[in-house]
Amino acid sequence: MNTSITIPFLEELYPKIKEDKLFGKWVTLSDVEPLIQSLNKELFQVELLGTSEEDRNIYKLKLGTGTKKIMIWSQMHGNESTGTKALFDLFKFLDAYTEHEIVSSILNNCEITIIPMLNPDGSLAYTRVNSKNVDLNRDAVALEACESKLLRNTLDAFNPEFCFNLHDQRTIFGVEGTQNPATISFLAPSEEESRALTPGRKETMNVIIAMNNLLQQVIPNHVGRYTDEFYPTATGDNFQKLGHNTILIEAGHYPNDYNREEVRKFNFYSLLEGLYYVANNNDFSAYEAYFDIPNNNKLFFDVIHRYKNKKDEAYQYEDKIIDNQFVSTLQKRQEGELNDHKGHNEIVFEY
Repeated sequence: MNTSITIPFLEELYPKIKEDKLFGKWVTLSDVEPLIQSLNKELFQVELLGTSEEDRNIYKLKLGTGTKKIMIWSQMHGNESTGTKALFDLFKFLDAYTEHEIVSSILNNCEITIIPMLNPDGSLAYTRVNSKNVDLNRDAVALEACESKLLRNTLDAFNPEFCFNLHDQRTIFGVEGTQNPATISFLAPSEEESRALTPGRKETMNVIIAMNNLLQQVIPNHVGRYTDEFYPTATGDNFQKLGHNTILIEAGHYPNDYNREEVRKFNFYSLLEGLYYVANNNDFSAYEAYFDIPNNNKLFFDVIHRYKNKKDEAYQYEDKIIDNQFVSTLQKRQEGELNDHKGHNEIVFEY
């Protein structure tokens, strides 16, 4: 599990390669399309994969010349953009440091296919679903949505050994056994209801162990394990079942980081470590330490008002697009005894 990627190296590197044209939670095709078009054509092969239900472009990027095939996609849920930002940070790093050992080993050992924004309609509307109200992450069997078909066709044609499925998780999640938010959570999806430890799941877990080992050096006890409950129609579960080891990265909350700019950095760290680890290892059999990663729990509200003489009140931020502006407002979610919950922000009233 040793790695030559170190936290001091990453901390010095990241400000230099962060893609500053992307910021905040609302990331749309109009934000990323110019960046895609300006990618170094000697490094990235850019292809128009197809279009969305509302005829927006969906791009596929290819890079690397190696034999290990890796597929990555982001924003299959339109309102989950942290992974997309991390991908464009990764692109800048790969382009700016082509002679670095980390980059050369990834590109020489791997062939990588990336769909940086699978759901451009949902991204513009800032919705989880696509424009026909289909959750692409629950459409792996029915394949109702054209976006789901594009993803599955890409998978079948490319036949990757490993996949990285990039998502965001809600601010409600904490790390079991701590008082910390789950800043990054990982999952090796189950292949069927019994959650059996198949050879593919063990290999997926092995890569997650490497990513967790790196993150524990910079955000100790802020990494969780997403529930491995089997979802028969989910993308990760079905891709894993088909023999494509699928690593789910869930970007969560970090203190005072509602724009998820710190979290994108840790997302980038995770993704880079995962790619580098796959590129430089052939034995992915060790899996036991995966279960040392604590489970996610539902510990948090965004804000809790604690009162001395009346019921406490819990609030969550609700994000919407109103008049083409990103608006986040607090909505009351619960009232009563809240000692078993924690607020990312808590206000104590003396009455």
